[in-house]
Amino acid sequence: MTTLKSTVDANAPEFGANRDAMLAKLAALEAEHAKAVAGGGEKYVQRHRERGKLMARERVELLLDEDSPFLELSPLAAWGTDYQVGGSVVTGIGVVEGVECMVVANDPTVKGGASNPSSLKKGLRAAEIAAQNRLPTVNLVESGGADLPAQKEIFIPGGATFRNLTQASADRLPTVALVFGNSTAGGAYLPGMSDYVVMVKERAKVFLGGPPLVKMATGEESDDESLGGAEMHARVSGLADYLAADEEDAIRIGRRIVRRLNWRKQGPAPRTGYGEPVHDPEDLLGIVPEDLKVPFDPREVIARIVDDSDFDEFKPLYGPSLVTGWASLHGYPVGILANARGVLFSEESQKATQFIQLANQTDTPLIFLHNTTGYMVGREYEQGGIIKHGAMMINAVSNSRVPHLSVLMGASYGAGHYGMCGRAYGPRFLFAWPSAKSAVMGPQQLAGVLSIVARQAAAARGQDYSEENDAAMRAMVEGQIEAESLPMFLSGMLYDDGIIDPRDTRTVLGLSLSAIANGPVRGTDGFGVFRM
Repeated sequence: MTTLKSTVDANAPEFGANRDAMLAKLAALEAEHAKAVAGGGEKYVQRHRERGKLMARERVELLLDEDSPFLELSPLAAWGTDYQVGGSVVTGIGVVEGVECMVVANDPTVKGGASNPSSLKKGLRAAEIAAQNRLPTVNLVESGGADLPAQKEIFIPGGATFRNLTQASADRLPTVALVFGNSTAGGAYLPGMSDYVVMVKERAKVFLGGPPLVKMATGEESDDESLGGAEMHARVSGLADYLAADEEDAIRIGRRIVRRLNWRKQGPAPRTGYGEPVHDPEDLLGIVPEDLKVPFDPREVIARIVDDSDFDEFKPLYGPSLVTGWASLHGYPVGILANARGVLFSEESQKATQFIQLANQTDTPLIFLHNTTGYMVGREYEQGGIIKHGAMMINAVSNSRVPHLSVLMGASYGAGHYGMCGRAYGPRFLFAWPSAKSAVMGPQQLAGVLSIVARQAAAARGQDYSEENDAAMRAMVEGQIEAESLPMFLSGMLYDDGIIDPRDTRTVLGLSLSAIANGPVRGTDGFGVFRM
């Protein structure tokens, strides 16, 4: 085996400083996660419990196999907005009766589980992941529908929710709805378009229009139960396939439904007999410098996430700013591309292109470990063809058909973010470390560019240029770009699938690869035109 050696000194002052900075970021992250777990707050949680109902996360826990993992997705959705952190919905991948499922649970303690713009984005992302990786979906439903003041941002794009359900069914991806409470208006179509529907007796209420709306629209007097109660739907309308006595019974029935799906994975099974990394994952806390301008060796990260710390490096002497090579992770073969010195040159771009082609020939998933400031600029590099070589790499990433997984460890700036398979390039999963930053360029560089442009414009007009105003402008821009490039801001906008503890990287990637294996893993039959 080609076991990676490590030069990390856990006793070095720099390591200790890096570790302290990472732990501080993780503490801040945990505080934000606590806000999502708290739901609508103590008042609404207490009211919900007094009604004899389980919390959203308790429902998820009961649904999943005992002691099985749950890969929660987008837990910081809505961070930085006026909406509750978490987006009033819990989404993630968990194991139900041995089957990996996408689980979506409304949090009824947050405005009755009403859907806001962040909830919608989070739900659509969950549906996209389920479709890409061929996962059955279990919806734990209790929602009053759309948050009406925000309807302009929800109504039109929200129709995709129901389209996705019907397309999943057509693609033989089962959908199960367990209805615990309200599922009204457009939300009534969620059980209406699911393959299997379970409703809780005397609790579930599913109707297009509640009694007040019916009264206004038709003059008809009606009550909740006769209009949309669980027993009516089980006995009269036929919308409910199963009538559950209580919430625990609904979850039991849901588990039995999944058990009878006769589900089989279509992807390759992991190899057996692999070992854990020989280097301590705890060291991952101190490897990334607080100052992202300081480079670090990504092999130190690779050595702590791949099986046996075994890594066959590809083209190690060519394009050294990008590390490429082969490994396995929890028994799944992978190819890895990791930024070493930040900047991508022509050699790195060509190396990446060849490596991605090779991965597609052997149906090998790719992991991208980001720490890049982008493609190199300057007269020498432009004349040397950096545009066409960068385009070559982006072409390869765009048209590669093997699954991609991205982890933002440090900087992920400019077109380098694209070439390393950023969000717009469709990675199956994208996670960030608390140390990550992503933007069109670094704050100082961006502010400097604006300053140069403003100076040139003033000179062209024959005007004096105010150094005082320039300093104020630069400070303002740097502050804005710094804030907008931080992982919590980007995670709140759902530009990643979650911020993770670096020590959990191996586990998170392993769970992701296992989920991916529910569908076939095949490379492309052809790429676009490569400009040589």
